Amino acid sequence: MLLSCFFLPVLKESPKEAEIASHILMLRAGMVQQSSSGIYSWLPLGKIVLEKITNICRNEMLKAGANEILMPTLQSADIWKESGRYDDYGREMLRIKDRNERDLLYGPTNEELVTEIFRTHIKSYKELPLNLFHIQWKFRDEVRPRFGVMRGREFLMKDAYSFDFNYESSIKSYNIMFIAYMQLFKKMGLKAIPMKADTGPIGGDLSHEFIIIAATGESEVYLEKELLKFEGFSAEVDYTKDLQKEVQKYTSFYAATDEKHDPKTYKNNSDDLIKTKGIEVGHIFHFGQKYSTPMKANVNTDDGKSIPVFMGSYGVGISRLVGAIIEANHEEKGIIWPKQITPWNYNIINLKRGDQDCDAACLKLYNLMNENYDSVLYDNTYERAGAKLARADLIGMPYQIIIGPNGVKDQLFDLKIRKNGEITKLSYNELLNFIKINR
Repeated sequence: MLLSCFFLPVLKESPKEAEIASHILMLRAGMVQQSSSGIYSWLPLGKIVLEKITNICRNEMLKAGANEILMPTLQSADIWKESGRYDDYGREMLRIKDRNERDLLYGPTNEELVTEIFRTHIKSYKELPLNLFHIQWKFRDEVRPRFGVMRGREFLMKDAYSFDFNYESSIKSYNIMFIAYMQLFKKMGLKAIPMKADTGPIGGDLSHEFIIIAATGESEVYLEKELLKFEGFSAEVDYTKDLQKEVQKYTSFYAATDEKHDPKTYKNNSDDLIKTKGIEVGHIFHFGQKYSTPMKANVNTDDGKSIPVFMGSYGVGISRLVGAIIEANHEEKGIIWPKQITPWNYNIINLKRGDQDCDAACLKLYNLMNENYDSVLYDNTYERAGAKLARADLIGMPYQIIIGPNGVKDQLFDLKIRKNGEITKLSYNELLNFIKINR
């Protein structure tokens, strides 16, 4: 991508309304623009990152055997009244009427709607287990929207819903999603910690939140020190196997949100327990027959009985993840993207646009990289060198290839690694070898 053709409205100063690093940097880097309280337009740079996170989530769900669907943002109030949650959900639900005075709502979650889809089409236990997921925008009328996309009113979520014949099978489905979540967060370059959590308005008897440790987190959490050292699984997961043992490897450590923390249950030395803050990036629930019973989402057995199915719900806050990743990966100059979700791996910076030799060297490298190696952003603007270098740090490109007249003359190119700030001089062939290895 040529930067001269890319819409990137960066800001020099930190916006006064932004309180935390991710909000400041997303506004300064031209990733989002606030439309109204808690609602944002996603600009090109932000949209690229959002799509990369979305694709990681989608691919892991497909590997885990889930089927992708797409449910509408607007839902009939009737199915929420049927489940008993319409009046219980509270003022966060945005309730509206259409021109015929029918009650509608802007979906804050989709348990009711997916249950209606299931009961319409699935009649036999032989068609189970089943997992349906979708990626859709949601709306919750937060009392106090803040922290940018971390606590917004409109947000992008991945929701999955499992349907099983009995309790044992539903726990297996829960475990599949548990491990899938650990995998997808790892593939984003994140260390997410599963914690016992309160079920809240979703309901159920079993729930885990997935937390990224961060000083700006809203959740108080308690965990064993050893859990921070646990690296999880390096290989791809076989989701056809019973994953209970793998889940136990994570849950054998003590980790709980403040709602579920009980000092009496932690038997080890108190010095082994950390109290800190974290950001919730995912939440899974096992709620059994909470929705299937009142909504009559039943399947037939071989002996002619009709029984309600067992269900689970699994959510990932995709738009929230963008903010959470920045909170975990930044310094005062700007963002430091994990390689897995960076908009581009490489940023070619022409220090003197208009210099014939500089222009030729940059364009040659840009065309070669586009054709053979990797996605690359080429800063071909006429701005001063200092502004270009500052912008590259702000938007967080992992590798910056800096080309100026002196470097072209000596046939040496500066390669800056964003993560540690190190700059190395490389010949053209050395640079190409580095690019081949670090794609």
